[in-house]
Amino acid sequence: MTDDFQLLTVADYAEKAARTDKLRARQGLTFPMLGLFGEAGSLLSEAKKKLRDKSSYLGYAEAVAEELGDVLWYLAAVCRRAGINLADIAAEASGKAPNSGITFHALQPEHIPLFKDPTNATEHALLTLAGEVGLLVHLHVGQAHVSKGQQRAQIVRVANGLINAATEAGVTLEGAAFKNLVKINDRWPIKREYPPAFDEKDDPEERLPRVMTIDIYERTVRGRQYVYQKSNGVYVGDRLTDNAVVEDDYRFHDVFHYAYAAVLGWSPVMRALLRLKRKSRPDVDEAQDGARAILIEEGVTSWVFGQAQKLKFFGDIKRGGLPLDMLKHVRQFVSGYESAECPLWLWEDAILQGYEAFRFLQDRRRAQVQIDFKRRRLKVKELPL
Repeated sequence: MTDDFQLLTVADYAEKAARTDKLRARQGLTFPMLGLFGEAGSLLSEAKKKLRDKSSYLGYAEAVAEELGDVLWYLAAVCRRAGINLADIAAEASGKAPNSGITFHALQPEHIPLFKDPTNATEHALLTLAGEVGLLVHLHVGQAHVSKGQQRAQIVRVANGLINAATEAGVTLEGAAFKNLVKINDRWPIKREYPPAFDEKDDPEERLPRVMTIDIYERTVRGRQYVYQKSNGVYVGDRLTDNAVVEDDYRFHDVFHYAYAAVLGWSPVMRALLRLKRKSRPDVDEAQDGARAILIEEGVTSWVFGQAQKLKFFGDIKRGGLPLDMLKHVRQFVSGYESAECPLWLWEDAILQGYEAFRFLQDRRRAQVQIDFKRRRLKVKELPL
């Protein structure tokens, strides 16, 4: 522990959590109540899965810590919108005197057992927390007959249930709170800062292009439609079809690889197409630019495409709107590869920009796309006949 280490206070967490509330302009308690109720249910679901699949479910500890952090976030949102101080609630719930500087560390016993499988006490604590959340929601539904004092008292009971559930599960609330803030800023950052290019220090001849223009168009050959791509008059890759029984325009999917290169600074597929593998670093060439990395990128692209088909190819989704679980699956997919270091918000940018170009091509069947890594943009415009 360093000398400048400071314990996280409840008030500090509440202030930081408030900055990540993207729906804070929408007043009222309904949204955070729904979230609180849902996350309490998710906690029970994790315990159920561990009890059912004791040996095969390996993500229990991490999942419970994450869900406890989510419950805390929504509890903070409920307090904020109800005009109640979260630090006061936490102090009262833990039997402490009101203290604006109370830390999460002070809410739990000094020594908490290491994380363990759910015990009867764990199950009871989780069910108690869920029950208290349910009662709070019930009070909210009948709010015309509920006083502020009754509402506050029930919020205290929810906080007490959260503290006990975390303790019985072997999780420090401070750790859950820290992880929660990291997760939220990974997805919905207060300030967006682009990471450096993965190949920034590599030889210029082995870097992905910082600027590149590609013409993409369809052409009929022997009665069949193919997609061709050119850059500076040179063909890029092979001609493409959908490779599917039912046509779905996947023939245009290389725009997703261009988006990864433009926004993430990552694309083993493009490195292979343009012969930009990092041969001067054999370990990187093999692990990050090799056949397996190419398959991973193609797999991610195909999987996201399947999700996009259900959502109008993301045509109605704005920045910040892609499902969190989808982005987490993408990161899990690329675990062990450079792009796993990219924040989720950057992955979202790459996906949305790629699909903007894809929809343009679906509509017009030809386009010119430009990689602009400096601005982290994949630009798309008309390609004259």
